[in-house]
Amino acid sequence: MARKQAEEHATVWERPEPAERPALSALSRDRIVRAAIELADAEGLGAVSFRRIAAALDAGPMRLYGYLSTKEELFDLMVDAVYAEIVPAHTVTSGWRERLSEIAHRTREAALRHDWLVDLLGGRPNIGPNGLAFHEASLAALEEAPGFEHVDTMMDAVGAVHGYVLGAVRAEVTERRAERATGMDEQHWQQANGAYMTRMLATGAYPILARVVEDASHPDPGTAFTTRLEAVLDGIEARFRTA
Repeated sequence: MARKQAEEHATVWERPEPAERPALSALSRDRIVRAAIELADAEGLGAVSFRRIAAALDAGPMRLYGYLSTKEELFDLMVDAVYAEIVPAHTVTSGWRERLSEIAHRTREAALRHDWLVDLLGGRPNIGPNGLAFHEASLAALEEAPGFEHVDTMMDAVGAVHGYVLGAVRAEVTERRAERATGMDEQHWQQANGAYMTRMLATGAYPILARVVEDASHPDPGTAFTTRLEAVLDGIEARFRTA
């Protein structure tokens, strides 16, 4: 009885899977999560339901509840599966800047492959094994770097990088979603709103914005991400690193 109660209250990371019955189609948490990710990649997070996943796996929806108690647990497992794509199995990158930059770029790439990911990031950290590996790798990049001996300094630096990455990829994903929803890319959006912007800027009320429109280079998203990430890393180095 005590063992049964312990299993009922265990987190999804520790709870054992039910024994599979040979007469039924094989299930596992991994198969359920993979099916959910494929569904979210194709149709968005709103399309993910136990019913749709069960249909994809040729199983009854109620069987899934033997593996997962709630949709929130499913989302946690989906995020953890993507973290496995972000954390490199092996890295030869040296230097704290380079290592944090590698993690940042891999996070962006994963978010663009699975654009639902940005809807599930933020708030409480993912504590699945891959999520923990992600945070461990981020902190380990700073462990022996001069100026980051105090754990709070490490947390501040990693938090600044992750905060930038989350904001940047969320903005990029939102723009891509807008393009899909409207069928209008950035160039067509600018053309559609060009006359209005010209009139507004001609009032003289927005002189700095006028300079941005006329003189800024407007790099592609990948170039902008890299340039701004380097600025964040420069700021971290200037604030925390000692000679």
